[in-house]
Amino acid sequence: MRTRREVIAGLTGVVAAAAGGAPAQAQSQRPRSFSNNEIVDTGHKFFGSISRTLAELVQEAASRWGQPNAYVLGQEAAGAFVGGLRYGEGMMYTRNAGDRRIFWQGPSIGFDAGADGARTMMLVYNLPAVDAMHQRFVGVDGSAYFIGGLGFTALTANDIVVAPIRAGVGARLGVNIGYLKFTPEPTWNPF
Repeated sequence: MRTRREVIAGLTGVVAAAAGGAPAQAQSQRPRSFSNNEIVDTGHKFFGSISRTLAELVQEAASRWGQPNAYVLGQEAAGAFVGGLRYGEGMMYTRNAGDRRIFWQGPSIGFDAGADGARTMMLVYNLPAVDAMHQRFVGVDGSAYFIGGLGFTALTANDIVVAPIRAGVGARLGVNIGYLKFTPEPTWNPF
């Protein structure tokens, strides 16, 4: 049986090929904020060539929600035809409350079709404690790209805002409503 990580990596590779492209501490203290420059520098290292657009997205997020007190770097795979599913995994980083592995999955429904694999940076605002990330975050997402693209959206739950920035490959068109459920362990159940 394949692990979830192997399946996500495999799906990301299949989508890339089809498109023609190529231990944590559990602490309860409130994470301290990261500056916009720190987030942009981390994004440059993670995403590579999309630096200018990334800086603009980080500035837009800062103007809406301030400075993030956590961020997630990871990868995900998603597909949809009216109803969709998204699975991902990565590391959540905080300045003073520890780093930890995190997984996400969720369903969506809407006028949406296609498949994509993406490197994802999620900016997290107003996180009171690292364990508060383990819940469902609801939002609206839209995608319009062929072969590759960059996306930005926002999900909310209990005054916490998660703003995923995705750079992916695949073909995806549409708009949907859904949620992401964050968990400390991988699961195939998106609900």
